[in-house]
Amino acid sequence: MIWLEDAKYIKEFKVLIKFNTGQETEIDLENYMKSAKGEVFEPLKYISNFSAVKLNADTNTIEWPNGADIAPERLYELYCSMH
Repeated sequence: MIWLEDAKYIKEFKVLIKFNTGQETEIDLENYMKSAKGEVFEPLKYISNFSAVKLNADTNTIEWPNGADIAPERLYELYCSMH
């Protein structure tokens, strides 16, 4: 099972994340946000809102104050597609 151990906002739509597997990477979520469906993701298309991303230690993934989140498995898929 995949989960996040750490996450930090870097700049623009980039987030530095560390998986429980030990892999650490910078993920650019700009394209993900542009194509994300659902009202909860609409505000995150603006850097001013996206930059509030945080690691939720209870769910072990990234989320935003408006309740939006991205499953750690999806983040790992994005990581694997980059490498």
